[in-house]
Amino acid sequence: MASTDAGTGPGTVVRKATMKPRQLTIICPVHNEERVIPLFYDRIRPVMDKLAESYTVHLLFLDNASIDRSAQQIEKIRASWPGTYLITMSRNVGYHASLECGLRNATGDLFVFIDVDCEDPPEMIVEFIEKYEQGFDIVYGERVDRHESTAMKAARKFFYRLLQALADEEILLDMAEFSLFTREVRDAILDENTSFPFLRASIARVGFRRAAIPFKRDKRIAGDTHYNLIRMFVFAVAGILSSSTLFLRLPIYLLPLWLLSLLLLGIGYVSSQSLWYVVAAFVVFAAYVGATAAFTALYVARTYKNGLQRPNAFIDRSRSILQPAPDGEGAGARSSDRYQSSGAAVG
Repeated sequence: MASTDAGTGPGTVVRKATMKPRQLTIICPVHNEERVIPLFYDRIRPVMDKLAESYTVHLLFLDNASIDRSAQQIEKIRASWPGTYLITMSRNVGYHASLECGLRNATGDLFVFIDVDCEDPPEMIVEFIEKYEQGFDIVYGERVDRHESTAMKAARKFFYRLLQALADEEILLDMAEFSLFTREVRDAILDENTSFPFLRASIARVGFRRAAIPFKRDKRIAGDTHYNLIRMFVFAVAGILSSSTLFLRLPIYLLPLWLLSLLLLGIGYVSSQSLWYVVAAFVVFAAYVGATAAFTALYVARTYKNGLQRPNAFIDRSRSILQPAPDGEGAGARSSDRYQSSGAAVG
């Protein structure tokens, strides 16, 4: 339980106890994880028991249209921990869109993102809370190592550093979605209203007081990963397009070089009358114009979709157990009805 109070030093914030416990909502995206969910609960239950001494702890699962028995496993957990809730998407909308939908419809004072595969250790949530109570608004896990091949680890590190170099705004190195943040941060993230949510970039973009806790990612506790090389590549490209306008500006930077290349090829043709100079000039011209048109089309398409303001996900309320909304706050107060489908919530 905590509230914000001025500290003794400049910019220092401490949290001190209040009469009413703050609500901590732990948000867990799932997709076909019936084998993993019970194992995850066994890991996180002692953590929640400890946190429940000072906080009201809710466990909110985001079911991304699973076709296995994930929902039934969550119902079993609710029988053991009544503060368990479920948001079921009407279709598989992807990882980041499901997280955004969960944020829009979650209630609480503090929020934690964690995957159920236990690659991110649930026990670290206690450390997140300790950092929060020291005055930080965002606490995140910094992935310094993981159980995978040297080549894959090198590729991931290269991607994050490439993203940081290309991004228009700050990118936190080796950070994913495993994090804790306050309601104020949540609201700032959701003010973006983008059709292409990339939450790890959004968390960095909004600022606030941040703290990183280094850790080594564990192996998946059970089941199979939903990511393969193709999906990882698509994810990387989407992340770059969401964070950077470099490819939209690149034709301007390359314009002098392009004109100089055409000029030199033209001089070469005049001096030698070789048709190879014509062919080369055509290739240079087509490559520049084609790449410019392609990158422009990509960004125009994303701008168009953002302008439509369509919701990224709909909730199947007939198969969901929604959190109760406290007075003046919560999913009902924060999110629009356009993010929810018709029907009554279960529970």
